Amino acid sequence: MDTQVDTKTAFLAEQLDELREQGLFNTVRTIESAMGGRIVVDGKPVINFCANNYLGLANHPRLVQAAKDAIDQYGIGPGAVRTIAGTNSLHVQLEERLAQFKGAEAVLTLQSGFTANLGTIPALVGKGDAIFSDRLNHASIIDGCRLSRAQIIAYEHNDPADLREKIKEAIASKEYTRYMIITDGVFSMDGDIAPLPAIYEIAREFDILLMVDDAHGEGVLGKGGRGIVDHFGLHGKVDIEIGTMSKAFGVVGGIVAGRKVIIDWLRQRCRPLLFSSAMTAPDTAACLEAVDLLEESTELVERLWANADVFKKGMKALGFDTGQTQTPIVPVMLGEAKLAQQFSRQLFENGVFAMAIGYPTVPQGKARIRVMNTAAHTPSDIEEALSVFEKVGKNLGVI
Repeated sequence: MDTQVDTKTAFLAEQLDELREQGLFNTVRTIESAMGGRIVVDGKPVINFCANNYLGLANHPRLVQAAKDAIDQYGIGPGAVRTIAGTNSLHVQLEERLAQFKGAEAVLTLQSGFTANLGTIPALVGKGDAIFSDRLNHASIIDGCRLSRAQIIAYEHNDPADLREKIKEAIASKEYTRYMIITDGVFSMDGDIAPLPAIYEIAREFDILLMVDDAHGEGVLGKGGRGIVDHFGLHGKVDIEIGTMSKAFGVVGGIVAGRKVIIDWLRQRCRPLLFSSAMTAPDTAACLEAVDLLEESTELVERLWANADVFKKGMKALGFDTGQTQTPIVPVMLGEAKLAQQFSRQLFENGVFAMAIGYPTVPQGKARIRVMNTAAHTPSDIEEALSVFEKVGKNLGVI
């Protein structure tokens, strides 16, 4: 029996060996503390530059207390999908508050940002339709597009001119019934921002649905973290805005914001809503508390950007290539995956936790260390991290 199993899985063992040889094997480290600017990883205290905890809310005392209070009142699990017996009054409150916060007609919340994309795209387009998708869109968008069975037409990254040409060609072909444009708002591996005003003008010109995934703009861009639509003043113009509460909000859950008619339709046809259990009460209550914090003050968002500015200026002064970032996401471009993994290991040995990112997450030859700045970092954290990057960079001949 063991021989049979080994034979059947031999191809997997071979491919795993290839990943190790190429420096692409992903070793998952274990967090042994609450999430923050400094954490304990595999028993070692380190400065944390890996997490998407932009505003430091993942362990904020007010969110923790809100979750505890919700457990006392509502218990733990929802016990059902939203459309049967899983919609709690907290879900309704959160959707109303998020709609107000984001200036949207309506909001639907789901279990994660990934499921928000998987559920939204196939509910709006299908076989015989076409989706115009930025080449660097997130995997959840790609998977949602594939599930829809619509034709995926990739346009060059952040290139409105190429998008317009692709749309003209598709319309001229008369092969498709409906069309949708989808772009990330902030691109998670490079930290650059989509030219959403130009993309909106194209969507308006051709009367095409426009969807933006604001996972890394939620709580980061816009007034007090209201997102990319607010950042560009496009309220009421972007049809669908996908977001997440697992990053800047510090908890978990997905957001679909936009036109009421679209949200009403998703309540009828969004499969993760119909067939997967709802967000838990403590998670939902913590998300509500996060909205309260963001509405009360812009201080955390301002601190995030201030910290990111200090780090980016410091890295450039040291001679590192930080790509085209426009946000607190800072890619430290290294090229080869093996070098990136070696760089990450030496950072960790010196007390900085920043993981190597390689293929297939980024293209071949574009491996990097992705640094995630947060409001949880102190000035001394950033100063210490810069000195470690300098030490490792010189040791490996990168700078």
